[in-house]
Amino acid sequence: NLAEPHTASSLAKRATLSDRTFARRFSAETGTTPHRWLTQQRIVAARGLLEDSDLGVEEIAARVGFNSAVVLREHFRREIGLAPADYRRRFVAPRPASAADLELSA
Repeated sequence: NLAEPHTASSLAKRATLSDRTFARRFSAETGTTPHRWLTQQRIVAARGLLEDSDLGVEEIAARVGFNSAVVLREHFRREIGLAPADYRRRFVAPRPASAADLELSA
């Protein structure tokens, strides 16, 4: 669960390895550090929520494990090159109106 406060040390403990051994093995297998991998996975999850939900950035940050919307924005901008709100505006197509929406507007 990405929302949990994972650290390289907590992951090493779960794997019953020392921090150094875990980091070395993790990097050998994935080509990146545990921290960087977690950040990338959180960004992927945030992109999915931006694309498929109407949740606000603060709620998305909490769901994917960033401490705040500010931290999500910083990482998102660094990885994707856009702020989360700009990403949503640029890459998410408007949803077609549902039957309930059409009834309300009639």
